[in-house]
This record gives sequence, structure tokens and C-alpha cells, in this order.
Amino acid sequence: MNSSANSVSTAFFGDEQPFPLALGTNVFGWTVGAPTALEVLDVFTGDGGRVVDTADVYSAWLPGNSGGESEAIIGRWLARPGNREKVVLSTKCGQHPDAPGLTRASIRLAVEGSLRRLRTDHIDLYFTHFDDDETPLDETVGALSELVDEGKIGFPAASNYTGARLRQALAIADRDGLHPFAAVQPAYNLVRRAEYEQDVALIVDHFGLAVLPHSSLASGFLTGKYGRDTGRGDSPRGSRALSYLTPQNQGTLEVLAEIATRQAVGLGAVAIAWLASRANVVGALASARTAIQLEGLLESARVELTVDDVAALDAASQPADD
Repeated sequence: MNSSANSVSTAFFGDEQPFPLALGTNVFGWTVGAPTALEVLDVFTGDGGRVVDTADVYSAWLPGNSGGESEAIIGRWLARPGNREKVVLSTKCGQHPDAPGLTRASIRLAVEGSLRRLRTDHIDLYFTHFDDDETPLDETVGALSELVDEGKIGFPAASNYTGARLRQALAIADRDGLHPFAAVQPAYNLVRRAEYEQDVALIVDHFGLAVLPHSSLASGFLTGKYGRDTGRGDSPRGSRALSYLTPQNQGTLEVLAEIATRQAVGLGAVAIAWLASRANVVGALASARTAIQLEGLLESARVELTVDDVAALDAASQPADD
């Protein structure tokens, strides 16, 4: 196989250090309308951002939506002269109401829908959104490899897989001479480390896969917005953020705040910079509802974590069962 699983960073970033922030767009077509979304994309790429991530299911959960709304908005932006070349484009399959699961038929239907909505002839990183244990992995891996050969996707990738299933998929690709998963999207952040570091990271390190962590800010908890005195969350996001409010995690926020104050940036920027410093990470995913909110996340590019900063964050957030 010509392309090895560890070639994502080289293919898209060369010898450059990847930009720390990858733009998540699950809010496009949901809480963010097209005009604001287009502005966010302009600001993100204008400040040096490269990875734009979406999914075909965004945002089918909203009454009146059918899925693909985020992709359609991004497609409008990509259609502007010169924009497609500015970004590493990532989307996901397996959850769209019209193409559920990871059978060969569903994947082929999903990719054609995504290409049409995104107004492009290829997708750089194509993720399976969630594992599908009802479809043989051989079928999924084979279908994705066909899309690489056809030039419709650059690299197959996996989101939300366990280490065991990821290893199995990589073994199938090696056995059958197929294009392997080259990147992963795990849930990973300063207050949610164990499931990635003690499982998936072992496979990532061995095979040199690229990593795009999602849930980078723990539903906003790592921005410092939700603290002891904020009361109960008044939204699902707020409730999820408050679920992280433990004594240890409060200590992690205190370390974040000290570093953020010293560098005159927001806590979220430091949390993203910490993720970007981890092995194999090529961008930490986070979304923004406004250009102003995005500016705070873009500060991650000027955060300079010292060895002592990283050690302090590591120690404060060390999983209890380590």
C-alpha cells in the first residue's frame, strides 16, 4: 500500500507544526446560521486554521432538518474561489438518517451525499462516526479503501472506536492490502483522559495515527464558565459541563487559570494548547457560535507551554486509576 497510516500529518502539513485548533462545525445549521458560520470560517482560516470538521448527520436532530445542514453551509464557503485549497476537510458517515450504519451501500450513499453538499470532488479525512458492530469490519474497511482508490477521499479514519476494534480494523487492512484507518477522533481532554490514554493511545502510538480529539473543552467546563457558583446547568451542555465539577477537576481549572492569566489568554486556549502538545495530535476540535468566541479559541496558537506548565497540568489532571 503506497500510503501508510502515519502519513496524514506529512500529507497536509509537511514539516510545519499543525495549527492547534481544528474547527468543529456541529453548531452550523443548528445554533449558528449561515451568515455567522461563513464569517467563522473566514476568521478561522484567516488566522491560520486548517482543519474543518463536520459530519453528514449535523444537524438532523433539529426539527425541520434532515441532516447535512452543516455540510451544506461549508459547501457554500468552499465554493468561493481559493477556499477549498485552504483547508483540510473532514467529515463523517454512519449516522445520517438516509444512510445509517457502515455497510458498503450506506458508505457509498453517504459519501456521494457529502460530496454534493460540500461542493467538492474529494474529502481529505473521511471518518466513520461511530463503530457499527452489526456490519463486518471487513466490509467497512473495504468500502472505505475503494473510496481512496477512486479519489473520493484522501484517508479513511475512525471516530469513537475502542482500541480493540481499531486494532482489528488495521489488521484487516494489512491482511487484505487495503488503505488503513489513518486518523482517529477520540473523546479526549484534560478532565477525560483515561479512556483514550489507557486504550486507544496504545494503538495510535504503535501505528503512528493522527489524532483529532473531540470534546476538547469538556462541554465548556474547561473554559471556566461553569464553576461552583454557577448553579445547575440551564441547558444540556451546561448540565454536562457541571458533571465534571469534582475536586480534582476544580484543581485542574485552577492550574489552567494560573497559566492563562500569565499568558493573557482564556482557559480554553490553554486547554487546547495542552491537547496540541500531546503525541500525534494534529488539531484539537472545538466549535464556536460567533467570530468573537472563536477569537478566544484561536489564542491557543500563541500559547507557549513550558515543560513545567505541561507537568503541572499533567499532574493536576492525572486519572485517578493510573
